[in-house]
Amino acid sequence: MSEHSLKSNFTFNGLNSFFERYQTQPNSMLARIYLAFLTTAGIFYINIMPAVINGLKEGLDFSNQQAGFVSSANLYGAALGALSAVFLIKHINWRLWAYTLLVILIAIDLSCIFIQQPISMIAIRAFHGLAGGLLVGIGFAIISRTTEADKTFGYLLLIQWSLGGLGIMYLPGLVPSYGTGALFVSLITFTSVTLLMLPFLPTYEIEQHAKTVKQQSTIEAKPMLMNLLGIFLFQAANMGLFAYMISLGKADGLTVEYMSNSLGIASWIALFGALLVIIIGTKYGRTLPLIIAILITALCSWLLHFSAIAEVYLITNILIGITWAFVLPYLFGICAELDKAGQMAAMGGFASKMGLASGPMVAALLFGSEVVNSEVSYSLIINIASFSLVICALVIILPARLLDKSASTN
Repeated sequence: MSEHSLKSNFTFNGLNSFFERYQTQPNSMLARIYLAFLTTAGIFYINIMPAVINGLKEGLDFSNQQAGFVSSANLYGAALGALSAVFLIKHINWRLWAYTLLVILIAIDLSCIFIQQPISMIAIRAFHGLAGGLLVGIGFAIISRTTEADKTFGYLLLIQWSLGGLGIMYLPGLVPSYGTGALFVSLITFTSVTLLMLPFLPTYEIEQHAKTVKQQSTIEAKPMLMNLLGIFLFQAANMGLFAYMISLGKADGLTVEYMSNSLGIASWIALFGALLVIIIGTKYGRTLPLIIAILITALCSWLLHFSAIAEVYLITNILIGITWAFVLPYLFGICAELDKAGQMAAMGGFASKMGLASGPMVAALLFGSEVVNSEVSYSLIINIASFSLVICALVIILPARLLDKSASTN
């Protein structure tokens, strides 16, 4: 090891030791909030996706398809990054990697302010996704080492929806005046705040959970794979619609101001879904709450056929937001229960990012290069999303019931 490397490592360890005295308790509310910020930082753009899509179209004159490809490239990169975390998490200093990845994300978002060509934007956002996805995978793995991981994932959705709601409400109005730079400055700000929180997180050593990991090594692969499929379908269906929610409303004659406020309000009210998970945990099991919530999401998605009625647009988005924030913590919690070392949680992050990427990609392909704001395309996207959610409700029954039965016998 070179003298420079030794000095850098000594400096990092020295700073780490300095902050140790101020670190939070591993399972405290504050620790869960810090973990939520860490896991959100790499993918915060997802929570303001309609604003990003609309901003690229309004600020840089991208087409529906080009804007969709930018978002999908970002998300496919995130999926690859999350998958990498599955293999790396047991062998890396997660805190050092988190510092590095956060700085990389800030640098990439800063460079995006000056990019105006679709191809260049697609390429740089794919790299952003790779770094962000790896950070998310690390965050998921660390969350799985907390007690009652479902609650920690609830805090994650709480942070995402609350701040995402603010972004959706205000960013579309800033793009005409400040360009797409307003979008990327908001991402830089969030990442910078997370960077300041990181030193105060405890170490979450994997050795603390070695016994639990050994006990859970007999979990069957089939329930785990079905849960991963459920995560993929749920995220793909929701994001395929959510990414184009402003464009959908425009096609139905709604104003940007009304839609921005509606989606912002929906994001804020959606906090109830995440709060409900934090409050009830698994008191009523996972199976029944998941099935009911996913089927409600499917029904509300289908009702978007009537989004030309302003009240329908508002109410359906509110209900979808609530169920989205309610379902995900349980699905990720199932992954965490299958493996306390964090590899399955990181795999859940991979399935989530693949779904989040595939939804906008399928939607973009349905538009086609020559079709913009096609009523037929929007109807088809709504139908595909609704059907995918019904299938999702069916495939998660087995893994959810397995854990419910296991909890009842303990």
